[in-house]
Amino acid sequence: MSQAEPLYPVPVEEPDAPEDWLEPFRNVRAVTENLCRHLKTEDYVVQSMEDVSPPKWHLAHVSWFFETFLLKPFLRGYVPLSSHYDHLFNSYYETHGTPFPRRSRGVLSRPTVEEVYQYRHYVDEAMGLLLSNPPAQHSRAIAERTCLGIHHEQQHQELLVMDIKHILAQNPMEPAYSDTMPIPSRQHPIPMGWQRFEGGLVSIGVEDANGEFAFDNERPAHREYLEPFELAQRPVTNHEYLQFIEQGGYRDPALWLSDGWQLLAQAGWEAPLYWQQRGEHWYHYTLAGWRRIDPHAPVCHVSFYEADAFARWAGERLPTESEWEYAATHTRNWSGNYLDSGYLQPAASEPPTEFQKGHPLQMFGDVWEWTGSAYRPYPGFRTLPGSLGEYNGKFMSGQMVLRGGCCATPASHLRPTYRNFFPPAARWAFSGFRLAREAS
Repeated sequence: MSQAEPLYPVPVEEPDAPEDWLEPFRNVRAVTENLCRHLKTEDYVVQSMEDVSPPKWHLAHVSWFFETFLLKPFLRGYVPLSSHYDHLFNSYYETHGTPFPRRSRGVLSRPTVEEVYQYRHYVDEAMGLLLSNPPAQHSRAIAERTCLGIHHEQQHQELLVMDIKHILAQNPMEPAYSDTMPIPSRQHPIPMGWQRFEGGLVSIGVEDANGEFAFDNERPAHREYLEPFELAQRPVTNHEYLQFIEQGGYRDPALWLSDGWQLLAQAGWEAPLYWQQRGEHWYHYTLAGWRRIDPHAPVCHVSFYEADAFARWAGERLPTESEWEYAATHTRNWSGNYLDSGYLQPAASEPPTEFQKGHPLQMFGDVWEWTGSAYRPYPGFRTLPGSLGEYNGKFMSGQMVLRGGCCATPASHLRPTYRNFFPPAARWAFSGFRLAREAS
């Protein structure tokens, strides 16, 4: 699998001119709607658990973001389509208003799916007016917020895929999102190898003045000292994880953190989310329906607790996020499986080319990789001004960092410094892991 080409261009550098963002804006909006093309009307309104939002809500929320942070403050004469939407589709911006309770998004039968699409197109038309003829005194702010809004919608494209999968997986009719999606299978596994990194005093994070887009939680760049370490050449595979299951990994409390062991007992975990044993074989639910597990593909839909337990069982550990970023910054291998490929399922890696030998494989795409690092602010971290300051900073407690993107992440959305985060018990994300260890 070669490096995926982005489905649509998102500029690497932040243009000063709002007009330059019009085409990327329209493209990202079209991709979001394209992801919903296989859904039936009833699929749009289901909320299968508190962490999952109905697809209809995602479509409306990303529109609310552009309306709230761009159209209302900057488009003269803008009139919202409905006075109710500001409350219904505010996710968590408490300084802006009172968000509708997250756990109750599934009760919103109104507005209808048709009305939500009307809302999207209403916002799209107004954004076209704003970006085509921006007020000169706010030009820079409009460009910066449009860039942030585009990346925010890319995040929700991934969430859409995650949530649609969880919604459909609860249905005993076993529906497929699409039964025509190809999922490549590799017949020649790549042995577990290790890459050594000398570490030392390294720079982590994004320089404020480099002109590239980054979320506030990736800033500022700062120095950290890394002891020499080794990183696994590829993520842990389904075959390796099956060995952990078969050798009693889910029955040995010595391998588990206390919170993880209690959760395992309460929830009855015996395997990753969406896995099911049928006779002698293991299957998993994919967006193409139930499939035999590919033994060579990265294991997916595991929590931090499961990743940590496997690492203990293997006699290794998870990498810190700084180790992961340092290795990713120095890799020659960006090949991977992104949203752009259309597989929407992790795939086994191809053997490295001569150019890629000596560098880790699948650092980007396929599965988000749990690290051993808690999600905390970098030294000197500052939130964005106003309500946008709630974007990332308010979640820096009780979360663990994941790196690298997954099969549902747009290729143009990723970079080595990107910090994703989830609670350690989360499993519905496309989350896997790779191992690390101290260098001998």
